[in-house]
Amino acid sequence: MKGKVTENKFIIPVRVGPKGQITIPVVCRKMFSINEGDTLFFLGDKDRGIALMKNDELYKNLGGVFDVCDKNCRPD
Repeated sequence: MKGKVTENKFIIPVRVGPKGQITIPVVCRKMFSINEGDTLFFLGDKDRGIALMKNDELYKNLGGVFDVCDKNCRPD
């Protein structure tokens, strides 16, 4: 199955390997400046699905949305 990529958007299928790992496609890594060693977060909602977000973007965009974690529990 092929994906679809435009300048600012994409939809690309990835497979989950036997250890539960996925590979982030190059176009995704380039678009979002994801580099080796970066911390990423999976955000999940059983009804709406899964999103993947970089550490710095998570705190910038979500602010106080999640009360379960404040400044003191950041992983960096």
